[in-house]
Amino acid sequence: MAAITVVFVHGWSVTNLDTYGVLPARLREEGKKNGIDIQVEEIFLGRYISFHDEVRVPDISRAFKTALADQLPNVTNFVCITHSTGGPVVRDWWNRYCKGKRPKCNVSHLIMLAPANFGSALAVLGKGTLGRLGSWFSGVEPGQGVLDWLSLGSREAWDLNLDWIFIDESLVNPSGLFPFVLTGQSIDRKLYDSLNSYTGEIGSDGVVRVAAANLNATYFKLEQPLPVKNSKGNLITDDFKVASSKTAPASPLRIISDVSHSGNKMGIMTGVSANDAKSMETINAIFDCIRVKNKKDYLALVDKFNAETAAVLKKEKVETEDKFFLADRYFIHDRFTMIIFRLTDTEGFPVTDFDLLLTAGEDNDPNHLPKGFFADRQQNKSSRNVITYYLNYDVLVGDDPVMSTDGKKELKGKREGIDKLGVIIKPRPDSGFVKYIECKYQASKILFKTVLQPNSTTMIDIVLQRVVDKEVFRMEGLNGPKDFKKKNPSNDRVE
Repeated sequence: MAAITVVFVHGWSVTNLDTYGVLPARLREEGKKNGIDIQVEEIFLGRYISFHDEVRVPDISRAFKTALADQLPNVTNFVCITHSTGGPVVRDWWNRYCKGKRPKCNVSHLIMLAPANFGSALAVLGKGTLGRLGSWFSGVEPGQGVLDWLSLGSREAWDLNLDWIFIDESLVNPSGLFPFVLTGQSIDRKLYDSLNSYTGEIGSDGVVRVAAANLNATYFKLEQPLPVKNSKGNLITDDFKVASSKTAPASPLRIISDVSHSGNKMGIMTGVSANDAKSMETINAIFDCIRVKNKKDYLALVDKFNAETAAVLKKEKVETEDKFFLADRYFIHDRFTMIIFRLTDTEGFPVTDFDLLLTAGEDNDPNHLPKGFFADRQQNKSSRNVITYYLNYDVLVGDDPVMSTDGKKELKGKREGIDKLGVIIKPRPDSGFVKYIECKYQASKILFKTVLQPNSTTMIDIVLQRVVDKEVFRMEGLNGPKDFKKKNPSNDRVE
């Protein structure tokens, strides 16, 4: 195989190139054994400034474009390996400057280690808190511009991921881009912060959820029908209608066993040491990605990674923490799913005041959801009309009893799941001259199967009718009422 240029792009708040550890050198050495020529001088360790508040992801994308032109002018093809926020940065660069413009852009493979493709739940904690968390990176407080992107449900992340879901699949090829995701679901307990439970969140690597790293996402759009008057003269609407549904092109996702986001012991990148056998799972997965030459290879790797990931999930289902003289502590590693809801009205205005209820069963009842299905909910601070739900997939679908690793103790009994999912939206204001009307999507198997995917994210657009009362604007004769300050809504809507 011809020599390969590899460009490394780091994550957020990194201030020196030590963040890459020995991974570049290890790839070179293992490459020789695999018949892949990776020259030392052809490994470029990228650096970018992410800890200044004024720097935003699009700024870094532009600078990355210039850096490639200035520093790698003669490189006709390269493999890019990223960590954490580096994944979204390079994806943003490719989406802005490369998509459909080959050969102007010369990246072929984007191998993302623990990428925050849909953000991180930790971002909500704020600059000061994140700056001291060892599970992220220590020593530097985050820049607000990058942190805003990383907040779950950010507009920038939504737009980038929506573009990927609807991408022309012909661009996923050797002359376009082959993206890959390698991530872990293990927690380095030494980096766990007892005051911030996100650092020990099941289904994550202590910083990024598997569902937030995975590019195999789904988009779903619900629209509310026009309101009509019922027999009592009240405005009501039929149930939400499905306006659009789309799944992203299949891309390889590999969960690596026993790795976390960062740290010298378990970190997916910095945990790689010079000669250890443990790191070979990560190294081999990277080379599996590099070997992909065409779309057939790419789809074959999707299947291979799916099988290997299933084996890891089975192996890591139960984590036992030895407490020495105390009783052992068990962690059950269920699969989780993430749903990002965005509420707007028919005029494009954000709807920021609402109750959102998930429902199940024939009666479309929130009380019919299984116990323990709900893990977390976050409203985006900048976009208050966007809310992210983090749900236990295995509880929702049901699963068999979970036994301790020695098979002697039942840790959790059989769980009966559901097969229908629905949603009820209660928006506000629900009265006045401009208002919204409550609406639902009846619990169904269609929504359940479409929206709930293990270790994956679903983006749901909900469009509500903006109901404008006729009394907002009326024409009166010269002899009509002079004072209309106390005029009440008519309960008749404009067309």
